[in-house]
Amino acid sequence: MSEHHDQRSEEVAPLSFSRKRLRSLGSAAAGLAFVVAAWGILSRDEHAKAVATWTDEAAIPTVSIVHPERDTKGQEIVLPGNVRAWYSAPVYARVSGYLTAWYFDYGAQVKKGQVLAEIDTPDLDAQFSAAKAKLKSAQAVVKVRDAEARFADSTFARWHDAPKGVVSVQEMQSKQADNESATARLSAAQADVAVAQAEVDRLQALEGFKRVTAPFDGIVTARETDIGALINAGSGIGGGSGPELFRVADVHKMRVYVKVPQRMVSSISVGMKAQLHLPQYPDRTFDATVTNTSSAINVTSRTLRVEMHAENPDGLLQPGTFAEVHWKGPVNPDLVRIPASALLFRQHGLEVAVVGPEDKIALKHVTLGRNLDAEVEVLQGLSPSDRVVDSPPDALASGDLVQVADKPTPDEKTAAR
Repeated sequence: MSEHHDQRSEEVAPLSFSRKRLRSLGSAAAGLAFVVAAWGILSRDEHAKAVATWTDEAAIPTVSIVHPERDTKGQEIVLPGNVRAWYSAPVYARVSGYLTAWYFDYGAQVKKGQVLAEIDTPDLDAQFSAAKAKLKSAQAVVKVRDAEARFADSTFARWHDAPKGVVSVQEMQSKQADNESATARLSAAQADVAVAQAEVDRLQALEGFKRVTAPFDGIVTARETDIGALINAGSGIGGGSGPELFRVADVHKMRVYVKVPQRMVSSISVGMKAQLHLPQYPDRTFDATVTNTSSAINVTSRTLRVEMHAENPDGLLQPGTFAEVHWKGPVNPDLVRIPASALLFRQHGLEVAVVGPEDKIALKHVTLGRNLDAEVEVLQGLSPSDRVVDSPPDALASGDLVQVADKPTPDEKTAAR
């Protein structure tokens, strides 16, 4: 009985030990699972926080900034100009006829009064001969009328001085009437002579226009006729229908005309110096001086007409030339320059995004000056201390938070320390 009991006790003891061991292993496994689960939950939470932080940072745009540059060299004004001769005159024929000869062609230097061409005028010559004949006839009539007037005057004088009673009153009155009539006929004949003389003088003056002459010293810039051409008298204004025969220009000094926009008028003054750049002389510049202005704004173009004078001793400046006129304006302390890429074209006009305190965006309205290709001039709205966003995103609005690309990160600040 006791043997069987001992045997059962020995069998139960190992079984109890195995169960305790299994329970310990199970508790350890459960603890390990709890730790793994807790670690997973914590790691997922940290990852979620990191993702949220990255998302928030990615939502803030990163921008590059530039600072407006102040005008320190003075504003340069560049405008197109037209070069004109000091004097330029078309030469017309004052008489009609046929061109018998011309003596100067394009580019020829001429002096004042020098003959450019000659015209054959048969009609004018015939009128001149007739006028001279008429003058001679009128002069002959004057001689006859003068003799008659002298005879009538002497007869009247004798009758007037005769003793009383020798000549009747009626006869005296008749002689007086004859004397007055003879004097009147003489006056009429003298008037006819004056008219005839005036006609002769007029035609003689026209005879002088058979020789076309230069109006002043200069260069022949155009010849619009040739030998044998039928010439009609004309002035180009209303005195005739004939075209111009020559054009003469005085180029010892040149006039340059520029149309200055209204907003630039305050920068232009009489006596101001300018430089002319001509396409045909890319390596040379020519000096010019502002001499006067029209003193009025053209209502159509809103520009001021400015005249400049330029010396031309070597004759390189030619009438009709296009010139690029460069002026150096005064320094404008309020004018700054920014890249053209910094401009925002919004419904309220031109704006610029400026990074303000706490890296928040403020939109500023600006007034532009000249367009300098890569840069633009800002007349109002910015100062050199402003931090202007270059190439701002289209959706950027006032109050948006941004990151400045050149601004160091916290890690870079720590590393710098």
